[in-house]
Amino acid sequence: MCVSRWPHDGTLALVIFCLEEYPSETILLIKPKEGWQVYSSAQDAEGRCICTVVAPEQNLCSRDAKEGQLRQLLEKVQNMSQSIEVLNLRTQRDFQYIMRMEGQFKELRSKFRQIETNKKTQVNRNFQELKGKMDALQPLIPVLEQYKTDAQLISQFKQEIRNLSMVLTAIQEEIGTYDYEELQQRVLNLESRLRNCMSKLTCGKLMKITGPVTVKTSGTRFGAWMTDPQASPRNNRVWYMDSYTNNKIVKEYKSIADFVSGVESRTYNLPFKWAGTDHVVYNGSLYYNKVQSNIVVCYRFETGRVVTQRALENAGFHNVYPYTWGGFSDIDLMADELGLWAVYATNQNAGNIVISQLNPDTLQVLGTWNTEYSKRNAGESFMICGTLYITNSHLTGAKVYYAYSTKTSSYEYTDIPFHNQFFHMSMLDYNARDRALYGWNNGHQVLFNVTLFHIIKTEDDS
Repeated sequence: MCVSRWPHDGTLALVIFCLEEYPSETILLIKPKEGWQVYSSAQDAEGRCICTVVAPEQNLCSRDAKEGQLRQLLEKVQNMSQSIEVLNLRTQRDFQYIMRMEGQFKELRSKFRQIETNKKTQVNRNFQELKGKMDALQPLIPVLEQYKTDAQLISQFKQEIRNLSMVLTAIQEEIGTYDYEELQQRVLNLESRLRNCMSKLTCGKLMKITGPVTVKTSGTRFGAWMTDPQASPRNNRVWYMDSYTNNKIVKEYKSIADFVSGVESRTYNLPFKWAGTDHVVYNGSLYYNKVQSNIVVCYRFETGRVVTQRALENAGFHNVYPYTWGGFSDIDLMADELGLWAVYATNQNAGNIVISQLNPDTLQVLGTWNTEYSKRNAGESFMICGTLYITNSHLTGAKVYYAYSTKTSSYEYTDIPFHNQFFHMSMLDYNARDRALYGWNNGHQVLFNVTLFHIIKTEDDS
């Protein structure tokens, strides 16, 4: 069994604590920026080894700098070869022209001889004829000058090609006869093997929150934006719901890039207005709290219809048990690696937070856990791997203060700070596919990276 930490940042680092030895071929050492990196260190006091896996930045493995340099040199040689071919054709043309002029010179020499023998009778006629021949030869002068210039240029090209040939030879000796397609396939195989390892990751514990990254600034101070954690890797649609009340318009964007540039792909007019900002998209459906009720609505985007709706028994609504910032945030719907959840408070639990796992198709409650944390004292909350993490405020200085595990039905106090950059957080939800927190921070749509403490199951453990 191995234990790992997984930060969600640009390079995707995975820290693995190995409790048993693996075959040597499972640990690969790759040069920086050429593939996945694995580092190991000494064992800890309990005999566990510690190693770190760092994934490469995207597209760094496709081609290296040497191949780019080689390609540029080859293109330069090809361009020079084409230039020489053009000059060669032009030289042949000029040579043929010179051959024709040579005949005219011979004819002109004969005319001079005739003038020598009969200066008096033919001088005038031959003079005029000679003048015409000279006029015909006049265009030969620039041709000869161009021919001379072309000859010099060809000589320079020949010298440059010789120099390039030497450089190409040196590069070939330096990098060897690598098959880049083969190297690319090896990189893909390595990525596939590591992703297979990733697929063995069980749920992790939140260790750190970094960021945020501001994706866009739009809308009012309050709202929600999200992607579908159940969508395929190629499906990166974004849904946008501005304001916490008096609205039922959902905007859809095909990608984050379209969202940033404001290119909408579709608009949905919901049958009921929503309350709060704690909605979630899960497996192609939108789950939200119907205004002025404790009813959860499941709206299918594909059909544009409500699939089902169901009341959460005894759940407070309409600012009876909201988060610290208010905004009808009584019922918080969220999703994680384990499924769909609802977080709310009841009179029966003295206004403290209640966690319920829901069936995504029927909205029936699959299980319920009562916590001892007051809903009105919570800034926001989110689920990761069946554990509810609660912030102590929606304002500057907020941190993750409390964690409740539905697996063990136990809680612990935590101290995980995060940067509330724009001073007012009205939405904070975890996306299991992206392993990131989506936030609405005072009119700014932001993303936070998370670091999770993971356990890797080996084949012997399964």
